[in-house]
Amino acid sequence: MLGPAVVMAMGGLGLQLFWLPVLIVSAGKMKIVEEPNTYGLNNPFLSQVNRLQPKISPAAISGPAHLHRLAGKCFSMTESAYKYEFCPFHNITQHEQTLRWNAYSGILGIWQEWEIENNTFVGMWMKEGDSCGTRNRQTKVLLTCGSSHKLAQVSEPNTCIYWLSFETPLVCHPHSLLVYPNLKEELQNRWDQIEQSLYDGLITQQGYKKLLQAIFEDAGYLKTTGEKRAQKETEEQNPSQEETLQRCSEERNKLSTEVQRLKDLLTRHNISFAVPTVSEEIATVTGHQTPRNKQLRGDLGLRDDAL
Repeated sequence: MLGPAVVMAMGGLGLQLFWLPVLIVSAGKMKIVEEPNTYGLNNPFLSQVNRLQPKISPAAISGPAHLHRLAGKCFSMTESAYKYEFCPFHNITQHEQTLRWNAYSGILGIWQEWEIENNTFVGMWMKEGDSCGTRNRQTKVLLTCGSSHKLAQVSEPNTCIYWLSFETPLVCHPHSLLVYPNLKEELQNRWDQIEQSLYDGLITQQGYKKLLQAIFEDAGYLKTTGEKRAQKETEEQNPSQEETLQRCSEERNKLSTEVQRLKDLLTRHNISFAVPTVSEEIATVTGHQTPRNKQLRGDLGLRDDAL
């Protein structure tokens, strides 16, 4: 209806007839944005659900029972033009508070597990957030005593790894973050047996830590070893060159330390040995045997088949 009306109105206007085709062509080139954007603060045309796409689901609620009341609640703070929102046992997000059309909103981590040290819940780990180079963003939430529930501070000590301090009166009691009292009786009994075995010298300190970790996994406080192994394998599929070099350097240092320990052990027992080459040192530590006549021999109390 608009086209014919315009032509008839312009029929007697002479030179203005040339204006119509120019207008039509220009209008055809106006649409250049093919997808919605955030348009800065709280874009009403794009819901938060569509902007933030989690990679995984949050882990089950666990830890001290008195902290479970925080589930389903969210706490926010604004710092350095960014708004941080922490939802215990769910996730933590970051929203850029600017008027840029593509202002950033993203997930800094999804609730996964506790960090436990010395029989204490040290912090909550939010992992598998948005991609950041070759890794995913993750956040450690430290719980501190405060008169009210609030976010106190956010920092980024390492690239894509954030530390968040959350104040709450729920952790002000000196025993509020102890692990043992929150375990089921069966797991407490297992812990008691482990402590006794360590006292009797039946297990090493390393074995003690592994057995405790198994208890924490069974309690749901830590991700199981199988889940961690699968996650590690996924991360190792496409390691960066920097990560690969760092890993090789760490392994070399470990091998060198072990070789030196073995040398010191032989020296303390007055056992002579020939200084091996680097390749022989690595073979000795990794278990790849060298020819029989080049093996290090211990004292006469060791059986040959044990070498």
